Amino acid sequence: MSFDSTDQYIATDELRVAVNAAVTLQRPLLIKGEPGTGKTLLAEQVAKRLNKPLIQWHIKSTTKAQQGLYEYDAVSRLRDSQLGDDKVHDIANYIKKGKLWQAFEADEQVVLLIDEIDKADIEFPNDLLVELDKMEFFVYETGEVIRAKQRPIVIITSNNEKELPDAFLRRCFFHYISFPDRDTMAKIIDVHFPNIKQQLVKAALDIFFDVRDVPGLKKKPSTSELIDWLKIIVADDIPEDVLKNKDNSSAIPPLYGALLKTEQDVHMLERLAFMMRRKN
Repeated sequence: MSFDSTDQYIATDELRVAVNAAVTLQRPLLIKGEPGTGKTLLAEQVAKRLNKPLIQWHIKSTTKAQQGLYEYDAVSRLRDSQLGDDKVHDIANYIKKGKLWQAFEADEQVVLLIDEIDKADIEFPNDLLVELDKMEFFVYETGEVIRAKQRPIVIITSNNEKELPDAFLRRCFFHYISFPDRDTMAKIIDVHFPNIKQQLVKAALDIFFDVRDVPGLKKKPSTSELIDWLKIIVADDIPEDVLKNKDNSSAIPPLYGALLKTEQDVHMLERLAFMMRRKN
């Protein structure tokens, strides 16, 4: 079975090709794109579409590559030895399996998501090169080699916060999720709101793309923010006439808190509205 759009996710032709190519080549799929364009959701939908378990490893600034393999709890072992606990004689009792270990030992092929890899230290990707390439690693405390029973489908996401090493990039199949055009965005909305009025969608998209086109915005609204905004509009039963009204005393969209995330962007739109009113 190959990956395609699902009832919860609209995949462009380019994205479908990228996913299926990475699976065929057995290489990690590196996904980049604006925050909120569905990079993390992609892994969930790939697992759903291919009917495979999903293992998620969400990376933080403090995450180390070793944690993805395993962690040895020497402190607990020392404490148990002082208490005379018999389990101290088996060091395996103090080995905590990481997400890669869980993926490697799975009896069936899984989808492994390494989410927001660019949040970690610059050396983090290099520290996983061998493990992701050979699909094995060595456990020093027990002397065993852990090899993948089934090579997982690895999906790695990045928000481009920092450059990734060339050696790591060479081992990946790369795809950049471009921001959806208007037609694709309408399809995404239909997935989330199958019964929404098309006039409301048109009015909302007009405002959404107008806001995104404002030069100098610090944080342009994303797909996920558009979905949140529409949820509130539908819940509050705001008519499309309110969205269509171009004569409002402010250019700030109703319920703008779902779209605009910084006070600088709010003030920018307010200044823009003021200048437009002076021209009129």
